[in-house]
Amino acid sequence: VYNNSPGSSTLNAPLTSDLTEEKRKQLCGLLGNVELSLLYKASVHGYQASAFHQRCDRQGPTLLVAYNRSGYIFGGYTSVDYTQSGQYITDEGIFLFSFQGKIPVCIKVNSGYNARIDDAGVPNFGQQLYFCYNNQPVVYNSGSSAFSLNTATMYGNDTQLSECEVYKVEQSSAVSTEEKPWRNVLWTAERKDKLMEMVRNHKPLMTSVSRVRILMIGPVGAGKSSFFNSINSIFMGRMTSKAMSGSAGTSLTTQFRTYPVKDGREGKPLPFVLCDTMGLEEQTGAGLDIEDISSILQGHVPDRYKFNPMVPFQPDEQKASRPASLQEKIHCVVYVIDATKISLMSDKLQEKLASIRRKVNSLGIAQIVLMTKVDEACPLVEKDLQSLYVSSYIKSKVQEVSSRLGVPVSCVLPVKNYSQELELELNCDVLLLTALQQMLHFADDYLDDVCSMEDKPK
Repeated sequence: VYNNSPGSSTLNAPLTSDLTEEKRKQLCGLLGNVELSLLYKASVHGYQASAFHQRCDRQGPTLLVAYNRSGYIFGGYTSVDYTQSGQYITDEGIFLFSFQGKIPVCIKVNSGYNARIDDAGVPNFGQQLYFCYNNQPVVYNSGSSAFSLNTATMYGNDTQLSECEVYKVEQSSAVSTEEKPWRNVLWTAERKDKLMEMVRNHKPLMTSVSRVRILMIGPVGAGKSSFFNSINSIFMGRMTSKAMSGSAGTSLTTQFRTYPVKDGREGKPLPFVLCDTMGLEEQTGAGLDIEDISSILQGHVPDRYKFNPMVPFQPDEQKASRPASLQEKIHCVVYVIDATKISLMSDKLQEKLASIRRKVNSLGIAQIVLMTKVDEACPLVEKDLQSLYVSSYIKSKVQEVSSRLGVPVSCVLPVKNYSQELELELNCDVLLLTALQQMLHFADDYLDDVCSMEDKPK
């Protein structure tokens, strides 16, 4: 129950929260399926540490939200309750956040640092950021390095607080299977067979294109190669791992690889090719370059070309002068994003993806986001993949990816790749095949456009 609702009251008077509904939703999105109830409001209860402890001790996980005179909203979450034990607390779940634009950006504690000290003083994060410091409406940064934060972006270097609120964070019990799913999926063997049949019989719109080329782009470890292996496994009817996958620190794929998929062992090739690229590294001079991506999109990069992160791909002169055939070009771009890392996506990576999107847009190529590791992101989905589309947490992640990358929500497809499994699993197959079918449709839209361009009288 959110305390703005009529009838909710505290011991004295109803507390009203300064958090807008939209911001509350986004903060809940960072924490999973939770409910927030306001425990402490400094302007009402006082900025003293004693007032804070009186209302917030032994309340379980809490979220602190501070507001300053310059309009910044920021704060932190701790999953370990306050007890004034005098102990140093380790807390895997602790993070600081600040709203930068519409989206709350999270900062996790650096490894090797304590989350906070649990004393009778004011709330602190990493003994670095102290709220209501010296029992005053101020925030104080001690300069410790527990969190890598930039005070200018976090709170505009304005240490004067206009309000400080602490919320109790409770897992919501409101997840019932009765909820209407926000997307409809038929989780049946018939549906799986039908999807496989549709993929087998897919004919690209233009006769000059025998196979749709789908390019996968995304950060290291997001699951590009795993998606290929998963699709390959479905059509082979058993687990396979042709593409190197795993989570090395830097990209395992250093070549441009095109992976055709066969329909069973002796089967004919299916009408699509998945193209795998190096992971997008954050820093320049590592990972895939925008120039490289541009060359791939336009069909200039041969299979097994080995990228050199220091030098962008140079097409050979003769080839570069003639445009590649439509068959060699990319017909659909898929961004592969790990659901558990969306909120931690750095500005650099977001900028890199935005510039790639601009390039892809300029070429009119269809774009989709594949959101992987949904089971790791939401405990509900881990228990049962079929609850994917009733999970409000996954829905909030889909919306977050959509706003961060600027793609419509309908183009964000949550999936679970095969990783540790030894056997194929129906629910997984249905999701993966649905995503693949969507990619083929999108590629058709692109070819349709090209086709109508070519038909136009010159």
